[in-house]
Amino acid sequence: MTQDAAVDAPASEAKSKRTRVLEAREVNLDGFVEEWPEKGLVAMDSAFDPRPSITIADGVVVELDGVRREDFDFLDQFIADHAIDVESAPAAMAMPAAKVASMLVNPEVSRAQVLEVTRGLTPAGLLEVVKTMNVVEIMMATLKMRARRTPANQGHCTSARDNPLQVVCEAAEAALRGFSEIETTLGVVRYAPLVAMAQTIGASVGPRVPLTQCALEEATELELGMRGLTTYAETISVYGTEPVFVDGDDTPWSKTFLAAAYASRGIKMRFTSGTGSEVQMGNAQGKSMLYLEIRCILTTKGAGVQGLQNGSISCIGVPGAVPAGIRAVAAENLIASMVDLECASGNDQSFSHSPMRRVARLLPQMLPGTDFICSGYAVSPNYDDMFAGSNLEADDFDDWNTIQRDLQVDGGLRHVDEAETIAVRRRAAQALQSVFEYLDLPALTDAEVETAVHAHGSVDLMPREVLEDLKGAQSIMDRGITGLDLVKALHAGGFTDMAENLLAVLRQRVSGDLLHTSAVLDTNLQPMAAVNDLNDYQGPGTGYRPEGERWEEMKRLRYVMPVDGNDA
Repeated sequence: MTQDAAVDAPASEAKSKRTRVLEAREVNLDGFVEEWPEKGLVAMDSAFDPRPSITIADGVVVELDGVRREDFDFLDQFIADHAIDVESAPAAMAMPAAKVASMLVNPEVSRAQVLEVTRGLTPAGLLEVVKTMNVVEIMMATLKMRARRTPANQGHCTSARDNPLQVVCEAAEAALRGFSEIETTLGVVRYAPLVAMAQTIGASVGPRVPLTQCALEEATELELGMRGLTTYAETISVYGTEPVFVDGDDTPWSKTFLAAAYASRGIKMRFTSGTGSEVQMGNAQGKSMLYLEIRCILTTKGAGVQGLQNGSISCIGVPGAVPAGIRAVAAENLIASMVDLECASGNDQSFSHSPMRRVARLLPQMLPGTDFICSGYAVSPNYDDMFAGSNLEADDFDDWNTIQRDLQVDGGLRHVDEAETIAVRRRAAQALQSVFEYLDLPALTDAEVETAVHAHGSVDLMPREVLEDLKGAQSIMDRGITGLDLVKALHAGGFTDMAENLLAVLRQRVSGDLLHTSAVLDTNLQPMAAVNDLNDYQGPGTGYRPEGERWEEMKRLRYVMPVDGNDA
């Protein structure tokens, strides 16, 4: 064919077979857009972002990143007054960004030494540092800067039918698989007391007992926590521009007051933010996504909250659509650790049709380890994940465990045998059945229990009388039922070990030890946090690495061929 003939060829003949194959790949179902800096649709490198600067007079920040104090919005004021160490700020801001970045990746510089500098950096100063770093350098820094030495994971325990039996079984399996925290949410909010209660009971099967939360509007979430029906909170959102913050009828001060309410009752809590939220809500004020996210991170720090769920979370489709967006997500996780916050690093909401992109989004957190690698791995199949689906789901358990084994990295999970899984699911379901009877809630039949024990998801469950369940849920609130009532109910039903586990968790709230940065419970139901498990990485041969009993556990998978002499 001549060149002229090729130009004139019909469109259907112009595409090669290879092009057609490539166009049919899942990745081309994802959404991608060009950058639009004027509207904030740029990941982390915008000409509209301010230049780093700070002026301090008599111990007060009077100018921040080019804005004078009289022109501060409430985020500028809150960050200036509560999030920046004015003593270290002059020296920190005088350091070249590349030098701070070198401190972050240099294993001979300790985490504590880095924090002496980063606590004095402004939002624009922090942005300049991570802009000098490629994604591998961001991961190297994350390895050193996460607060807790031992990485962990968090799961979503939800049901498309809000079925408490499914949730109690999923919570028990999540505990068995090694999740340190689990959270639920609802399709019908009025189901919350039943579902929150079910999750907490399932988590108590032991010996691992994850902390639990029910993500709802803030008043109900707080009340469930106050009653001891949940043990931590997370979905307290902060935003990077004043108009978006005000959109939620909130200010940094109101969020700080809410955080104090949780802390007053020993309830672990963290804020939630994420790169891209301001663009998604239409008021990015022409700043890059990461710059605005840094303002959220420093607002969290200034509020005195122990941690932050970030990593774009429910906004992941926005940074995922622009160049370097996933790098920006990794950078926001690092910056949370750079200001000494616990980081639940996302890998949460589903964002891509491509299996390769899903794993590429995961690895910057999984390989170095974060406090919580996922802030929502779907313990149920994604069609049941009421948080709009997750980057990882129940179908991926074997893949996750294999990656841990392949790379000898600890993703916080373990392989379990089917017999173990069925045993804990059955015990949890029977415990919930007994508690329902004790509290005079709508009956759970033996047939429902057995169906839930063997189910993969809600499509496998028997239907329930929704109206009766909703009446039961309301009665929990009306009667003032608390976590101690669940302890009594479990004990009365003969589930004394589960009662003791739940009581131990409630005792930890009274002690206040769950308020330490990055707190989880170890297998002895004692707090493990940055205060007693501080990250001590300083190069090869130091810090946490899976070895000994944990590494032997990680080697075991569903299908591993024995060799001669090992066939026990």
